[in-house]
Amino acid sequence: MDDGMRGGFFAVNVKPEHRQSFLNASIFQAQSVVSEEAEVFQFQIMADMANPNRFYFYEVFRDEAAVQGHWDSQAFKNWLSTVQTMLDGEIEIIARMRSLFPTTKGFEAQKPGLLQW
Repeated sequence: MDDGMRGGFFAVNVKPEHRQSFLNASIFQAQSVVSEEAEVFQFQIMADMANPNRFYFYEVFRDEAAVQGHWDSQAFKNWLSTVQTMLDGEIEIIARMRSLFPTTKGFEAQKPGLLQW
């Protein structure tokens, strides 16, 4: 049985004067994570339509070890160090999840498409 991938849904508020710098750092981080961390299968950044300074992150990892590996990675630590003073409050963990669809094979098949930005 497929135990599913592990997902996370997070939100951050950014100080208005740091919006573009935050986006630059976060998009660079997302591209690095997707291309360099083999166990990452989704990494999406979305802006709130009602609040342009609120951003959501949706991430999917193979398993809990991959999640922990990401959090322990130098890339994540560098990103957090870069954006920490740009944030207006703490990182909000909205949900930790287990995927039901697509299956693990489905996520694996989609991964190459993530590298086409």
